[in-house]
Amino acid sequence: MAEPDDIKADFSPQARWWRNWKVMLPLWLAIAALVGVGLHFNVDRSVIAGSVLVVGLVTNAFVWLLGIIALVPVIGPIIVKVLSIGFIWLLNAIGYLVAYVAIRRGYSKDVLTYRGVTIALIIGIVIGFVLGKLI
Repeated sequence: MAEPDDIKADFSPQARWWRNWKVMLPLWLAIAALVGVGLHFNVDRSVIAGSVLVVGLVTNAFVWLLGIIALVPVIGPIIVKVLSIGFIWLLNAIGYLVAYVAIRRGYSKDVLTYRGVTIALIIGIVIGFVLGKLI
């Protein structure tokens, strides 16, 4: 039975560069090394985060990493699903926004309590999602 050319191309030695581990593994090692160098030389953390975000999005490095995580039997696909839930991202983003406003107004101790509750809620949602998928 003949297979379409698209499927053959994915498993051939000449696979696209963003699907080739010989390209992506050194890319992730370079990202990690540059982050380490940036932290060592006290580069602004927002510059480091922005550059990792841009490089990761342009090179599809995040997708490749999620694909590697998804290869772990049983728990890998569940972790990938949890990481891609938009609600978790939205809840975390709102938490950072509220924390920023509260810190600017002088409620730093309350922010610690709030962030602790938020992290506990996110961990509870993740544990519930994983148990719901396994049961």
